[in-house]
Amino acid sequence: MEKFKMLVVDDEPDFLETIIKRLKARKIEVAGVDSGYKALEFLDKHDVDVIVLDVKMPGMDGIETLRAIKKKKARVEVIMLTGHASVESGIQGIQLGAFDYVMKPVALDELLEKVRQAYDRKMIQADKA
Repeated sequence: MEKFKMLVVDDEPDFLETIIKRLKARKIEVAGVDSGYKALEFLDKHDVDVIVLDVKMPGMDGIETLRAIKKKKARVEVIMLTGHASVESGIQGIQLGAFDYVMKPVALDELLEKVRQAYDRKMIQADKA
């Protein structure tokens, strides 16, 4: 499998812990944080290729976080994680530069396929630069 680095941002501790455990079991280099603020702090110290970002979070929501990520690290690909039928937020995320969005709960294989596609796009963009 490709060696890409992922960050998962979600305020639900059970979801975050489970998804990280499952991704690590597949030998993916992944970290997780529970807020938009922590995601931005993480990006100050670490490089990642793809971020899976929850839309609905207290404090700094996913859309605000996406805007800040794109200002800080424009080439990082972001996949928005929407729940509660908030498809509008997913579409808004794409308009702001997100790669795509997926609905919660998402099957791990479906999420991984999106992550691979996002990583491939990042590599194509890097080759052009």
